[in-house]
Amino acid sequence: MLTIVTDQRTEASLSAELRAATLRLSRRLRREKADDELSDTQSGVLGALLRRGELTPAALSAHERVTPPSMNRTLNILEAAGYVTRTKSEADRRLVLVGLTDAGRSVVLETRRRRDAWLDQRLAALDADELAVLEGAAGILRRMADQ
Repeated sequence: MLTIVTDQRTEASLSAELRAATLRLSRRLRREKADDELSDTQSGVLGALLRRGELTPAALSAHERVTPPSMNRTLNILEAAGYVTRTKSEADRRLVLVGLTDAGRSVVLETRRRRDAWLDQRLAALDADELAVLEGAAGILRRMADQ
């Protein structure tokens, strides 16, 4: 565990501080969504479909790190809500592809808009030095998350 020592006193470990801060920020951002009924997994599926286009249920299971039966239940809920469709692949009729509907695309974009607005409001209260630190940290945190 990395510990920061300044002026003969030990600060809380950087690992613990980052963990706590990122978890709180993540939880707070997750509350800003267009459909309050969506679970985190359901929101994740919609986001993945917007970013990557049509995917198989197996690819979505792997992306969300859930079992295929769990993903099937998630897709049933999203399909019933009108957010996704399932169609047979033209290239391989054995495969099912899941895609976003216009309503699904709208809920993802509105959720992103709300989250960005919430975060923009908090960033506007920071000074230039704090913004510069966060700008540098954003890239570092993304790299860490992608490892």
